Amino acid sequence: MQIKTITFLQSVVDWKKCPDSSLPEYAFIGRSNVGKSSLINMLANNNKLAKISGRPGKTQTINHFIVNNQWYLVDLPGYGYAKISKSIKENWGKMISDYITMRENLQILFVLIDSRLEPQKIDLEFINRLGDKMVPFGIIFTKTDKLTVTGANKNIEKFKKELSESWDELPPIFSSSAVSGSGKEELLNFIEEVNKQYFSNRSL
Repeated sequence: MQIKTITFLQSVVDWKKCPDSSLPEYAFIGRSNVGKSSLINMLANNNKLAKISGRPGKTQTINHFIVNNQWYLVDLPGYGYAKISKSIKENWGKMISDYITMRENLQILFVLIDSRLEPQKIDLEFINRLGDKMVPFGIIFTKTDKLTVTGANKNIEKFKKELSESWDELPPIFSSSAVSGSGKEELLNFIEEVNKQYFSNRSL
């Protein structure tokens, strides 16, 4: 798949105000500063699409973009160590939880994991909660350009091993680099295949 057009639609704090739900939707979430905005910009081939900030907690709303007039890309607030108040964290938590459990056209929630790190408890707990809520998700390991291929693969395998202790079957897993562009084709082709299935089922 090629992204020919991508347009920002809106930012909301209430999932009920999200755009028309007849199109398939793919959301991106991760711990603060995991490289989410850089990944989205890489996929869109637009360095200014999602705002990149060195300050954790920059994304504070549910941000919708429409891609090729066929599907939605959604940028969600991060979770974890953002330097924000407890009340804001609680509000974000409810906003994200409501969105990922109530949004019927959400096909995949992509959880971004920093490949430079060994398995982090906060990421594993978040993923296990998705299982409890039966939210379909995939995992994208980011920043693979920041270490050797061996180093990245080592951390990814450790993470998969940790997941295997709780999951009988692992979700779709991707590796990416916003700098080199690696993983872009695999991610977009995966989304394209899910879209085909989505529209095929709707035509029945």
